[in-house]
Amino acid sequence: MPMKKTLLLRIVFVLFLMPLFSNAQTAQSQPATDSEDGIKYPTYQFKGLLQARYLESFEDNVDVLGMQHSAGNATQSSFDIKRMRVGVNTKLSKETEVVILVNLAEFKTDTKGKVLENAYGKYTFNKYIALTGGQFRPAFGIEELVPADIIKSFDFSNQYYEFGKNGWTSFQIGASASGAFDIGKIPVNYAFSVLNGNGKNAEMDKDNGKQFSSRWVFQLSKKHDINLGLNGGFGKVFKEDVFAIGADITSDFKLTDKWSFDLQVEYKQGTNHNLYFSLPVASRTGDVADYQMRGIYFLPNLRYVVNYNKLTAIEFSCRYERFDPNYKIDSNVRQTYTPMAGLEFGKAYTGRIELGFQIDRFDRNIPDTTTYNNNLFLIQLQLRL
Repeated sequence: MPMKKTLLLRIVFVLFLMPLFSNAQTAQSQPATDSEDGIKYPTYQFKGLLQARYLESFEDNVDVLGMQHSAGNATQSSFDIKRMRVGVNTKLSKETEVVILVNLAEFKTDTKGKVLENAYGKYTFNKYIALTGGQFRPAFGIEELVPADIIKSFDFSNQYYEFGKNGWTSFQIGASASGAFDIGKIPVNYAFSVLNGNGKNAEMDKDNGKQFSSRWVFQLSKKHDINLGLNGGFGKVFKEDVFAIGADITSDFKLTDKWSFDLQVEYKQGTNHNLYFSLPVASRTGDVADYQMRGIYFLPNLRYVVNYNKLTAIEFSCRYERFDPNYKIDSNVRQTYTPMAGLEFGKAYTGRIELGFQIDRFDRNIPDTTTYNNNLFLIQLQLRL
């Protein structure tokens, strides 16, 4: 408990007191002014996100977190706070920014390795290259570049979280170089990252190995915003060679003035070294390459612009995902269907109400684990600033 209080006090200090202190300092000296845009630096932009949910499991003896209870007594309905994020983006100059993001909802469980999400600095030389260092989400797929508050479903995919456990996605500590240029008439975005690969808020790297990854995005059509993404990575974990690859495509078609349709398709495959090293030595093979994960998902989204009173738009989506955490030697495919309807209020999802289902089907159920068939009903309220 004392450690939680100390961590909370530090977060409050960074988010709220530091900007005030910086303002006090700049009040004593003349603020820097960018000669081109006339903006006085530093500038601060505060952000927040609340995602509150009601959950109900319709599968016997399976709780709202997906855990099966052979003895019964599963919690099958509950209110929950998924995210309560507070963040600040500080522009020290036109080229330099510092970003801090915390998720206060993580205080509901053990906070070790949680709470602090983004904590990085970025320096942009020009459109061709920018350098980022600290804790951030490295570019390795569609979802890594999409904030949780504007994703077209309730949450990220299963493969996103599994590849995060293996150090390729989600919040990681390291450094990155990114930028954009044109190949003929094709706009290209790129990113190169080098990461510790053991998640967020780790005191130090778990070994001396590093994970290197790259992402390339080619805009094939500007009219329909069709983009092709290619991802690849390699590295060493406890002296073992690991890899990850992926490909994805996004598109956005404007059907009429009010109707639009966008689609995301993403495939990933890689070494599941997190699973390998979690197993007792006697129960695993001698080669980490035997443990590989792969997955693919399709996320179509249909949007109708209403603009009636406070209601901005109505959206309908249904993500289908097929993911196997260990397809080579112990396959157990998880298929997830996530139909959802959403009401948007205000601009850019300022307010959002979503309802739908998360339907999980496994090739093989394992009692008393989350590897078990489930039908989960969700209502989610989202507010952002």
